[in-house]
Amino acid sequence: MTDVLDQARAWLADDPDPATRDELQAVLDDAAGGDDAALADLADRFAGILQFGTAGLRGAIGAGPNRMNRAVVIRAAAGLAAYLRDTRPPANGSRHRVVVGFDARHRSYDFAIDTAAVMTAAGFEALVMPRTLPTPVLAFSVRHLAADAGVMVTASHNPPQDNGYKVYLGGHDGGSQLVDPADAEIAARIDAVESVASVTRAEDGWTEIDEEVVTAYLTAAAAVAAQGGPRDLRIVHTSLHGVGGVTVGEALIRARFFDVHTVAEQAEPDPDFPTVAFPNPEEAGAIDLALALARRVGADIVIANDPDADRCAVALPVRPADGSGWRMLHGDQVGALLGSHLAQRGASGVLANSIVSSRLLGRIAAAHGLAHEETLTGFKWISRVPGLAYGYEEALGYCVDPESVRDKDGISAAVLVAELAALTKAAGRTLWDVLDDLAVAHGLHATDQLSVRVDDLSLIGTAMARLRSAPPSSLGGSVVEVADDLLAGDGGLPPTDGLRYLTADATRVVVRPSGTEPKLKCYLEVVVPVDGADVAAARVLATQRLAAVRADVAAALGLQAAS
Repeated sequence: MTDVLDQARAWLADDPDPATRDELQAVLDDAAGGDDAALADLADRFAGILQFGTAGLRGAIGAGPNRMNRAVVIRAAAGLAAYLRDTRPPANGSRHRVVVGFDARHRSYDFAIDTAAVMTAAGFEALVMPRTLPTPVLAFSVRHLAADAGVMVTASHNPPQDNGYKVYLGGHDGGSQLVDPADAEIAARIDAVESVASVTRAEDGWTEIDEEVVTAYLTAAAAVAAQGGPRDLRIVHTSLHGVGGVTVGEALIRARFFDVHTVAEQAEPDPDFPTVAFPNPEEAGAIDLALALARRVGADIVIANDPDADRCAVALPVRPADGSGWRMLHGDQVGALLGSHLAQRGASGVLANSIVSSRLLGRIAAAHGLAHEETLTGFKWISRVPGLAYGYEEALGYCVDPESVRDKDGISAAVLVAELAALTKAAGRTLWDVLDDLAVAHGLHATDQLSVRVDDLSLIGTAMARLRSAPPSSLGGSVVEVADDLLAGDGGLPPTDGLRYLTADATRVVVRPSGTEPKLKCYLEVVVPVDGADVAAARVLATQRLAAVRADVAAALGLQAAS
């Protein structure tokens, strides 16, 4: 107990923020008095410093090294500045340039200004976004302003108590997110920071960027929709209390989509996300208000963004044969629709998706004579594919304009979805019909997920070890023909912790630990040939096969599935 109390007192003395000092002092007083709950709380806060990795930082806001706070952010900024100074000559002129963006989450602005203060004191040119803006605008700005790095203060679709620190690198990285070994090199320099007091921070001297950069981004986002096409489309949009509402609305207007209805209850940024349990459009109930509005106004499509607007979700009225109501498309379905649309428009270059996303995009690329590449999970890898024309990941992430944004961008994706939906409506069809066309041409690719949430992280390692020592011999009644251990670099990809199984009937299962949550995630895909254009029959068979595969995977894991 003495050790953690001493650590807390030392941290308290070095904390520059009165709010977190008061918070920590209260916990420290209770712990010193023998309060068991306070002792446990203190032990968690001082279990280690919040780890910096390829996703930057992300965690609950609060006092202590294992939380997001000004002390942790100042150390991170100092480590990033040291990394840039030690390893990268300035891209332009004699000074490094760093762009800093922030969303509307609790403490985002404070963390952004602390970052700018550290960069300015280091002799860098620090450029701060003019207001709360989506993550894609920051990613765009790194390229547009020829910056050496960009920092976005956001926790994307995490719960309200969280915040994060996302880093992009300019120069030869082209404005992409971090990958190894840069993350480890930055982390080492963060660890070398002796104290917050040792980090010099300027009181002023950074520059607030003017609105020109936002205008330039909007111009690029609107331009993903070809000029002169149909625009008769009634859209309902929700930003889920995030910062995407105004930007998405302006991008759609610039692309000449004027019939847009916003969900008023979720339109204004609110860091508490009061109308949703989790501010993620994938979560059950998150877009219920949008669907209710869509029914009232007779919308053609619902488009939803997560709070920092780097993801895009789509919902459609169900097929008449399936009854009434609305249904959200899977990320793989949207990924295939957008990839096919761009290919038909004459895109040149490489179509790419992550290893956990559907293989349908590869078949679409081949049919159009385009190259296709499969990457590790995450846009840090997808965005780095040479000659990238389009990339996506099943978790609602789409890069439709890599020349402007080397990351997932839910705003330009929304514009492209709207264009495709309007073209389809003008032809008297729906996006369901387009998906059926793809199924007839390439086989019905049906995907699903199985997630296992754990309280004890060691259970994930145990489950992975069990699968490695005793891999399943069959899945869904089909013999497993290929078992790739991705940790060993099998399958032609850089080593990563994961397993991939391919069966005789083209079923694929990928099992990997989540990079952001205490979960083991399993990605399931079955491929059913469509006989005589009877897509409905293929859907029934695909549903049955997915259920059988899901049951076999759950049994092989020996853990309780969360979803």
